[in-house]
Amino acid sequence: MSEEKRPTARQLVESMPKYFRPEKAEGINAVIQYHLTGEGGGDWVVRIENGTCTVEEGTAENPTLTLTMDAEDYVDLISGKLDGMTAFMTGKLKLEGDFTLATRLQSFFGL
Repeated sequence: MSEEKRPTARQLVESMPKYFRPEKAEGINAVIQYHLTGEGGGDWVVRIENGTCTVEEGTAENPTLTLTMDAEDYVDLISGKLDGMTAFMTGKLKLEGDFTLATRLQSFFGL
């Protein structure tokens, strides 16, 4: 029996606009910098403004929030294998900027 193929961090970040729920992010205008390290990592800028979500590769000048974590841990976080608070408390997830936004971020996206 083969193990189900895990999505990559790139696939997860770049699919964010598809799973964006604008009704949950009403009134939010934010620039979120994702800095994912290790194999499969990279830098992405996620912009949430006026009910839309866009993703582009690269870095932002002055992000509202910066999330830094290992790409594999990010995949675990998004797939539900790793709890966000646990990741933060154990140092697997580092946040810089708007912590309130960080606590609400996951609710902006859904399958």
